[in-house]
Amino acid sequence: MAKIHLLLKKEEIDKEKNLEDKIAVVFDILLATSTITAALTFGAAEVIPVQDGDEARKEGAGRANDSYILSGEYEGKTIDGFLSPNPLSLKGAVLGKTVILSTTNGTVAIRNSSSAKSVYAASLMNSQAVADHILELHKNETILLICSGSSGEFNIEDFFGAGHFISCLLENDIKKWDLTDAAKAAYLFYCGNSNKAGIILKESRVGRMLSEMDFEEEIEFTASKNIFQSVPLFKDNRFCLP
Repeated sequence: MAKIHLLLKKEEIDKEKNLEDKIAVVFDILLATSTITAALTFGAAEVIPVQDGDEARKEGAGRANDSYILSGEYEGKTIDGFLSPNPLSLKGAVLGKTVILSTTNGTVAIRNSSSAKSVYAASLMNSQAVADHILELHKNETILLICSGSSGEFNIEDFFGAGHFISCLLENDIKKWDLTDAAKAAYLFYCGNSNKAGIILKESRVGRMLSEMDFEEEIEFTASKNIFQSVPLFKDNRFCLP
């Protein structure tokens, strides 16, 4: 019986624990994994997640100026000289380009998960596509769902997103899955609130912060479920489409 584990925040990733036999799916609904999903859907050649702004600049050094863009935030504020990492802000700017992305939580969670057998980025916008891909390629393997959280704290939007992802897995596979209590809690929370994605995102701490910055349209966009077919796969320190 395949197992589904859930970590409530990136700080629960144990670098000493063997991740090499697990399939990791990372969630940062507001906004990194939503941004990665959207950027690849909008035609980005690749998305390179980095730990911070300094690493982003080093990654861009030596590249042709018109071949990449820097996008990132720290503690909710866009890094000086970078584009905002909100998905809609990148539409029209990423076609054919490398996106070097730095965020406070999501890109850090991804990098800390890099020793897993495979690492995927999931959002509400592409969970069905990622779930179908995993059912096809990793059906009998252990799935580790990683909520990025926010500055060391649990956040509700990633928990909701993980629950949505679990529902996509269960609805498209008749076999039984062995869910940890945390995974089951996320699934049940989602089932009881499946029609409240926009409300949950807007009322979350990060959602309220984004609303104060006039990003309501971005929140509504990232609350859209299963509108994209992109399956971002992390390989060789970058996300591309498999």
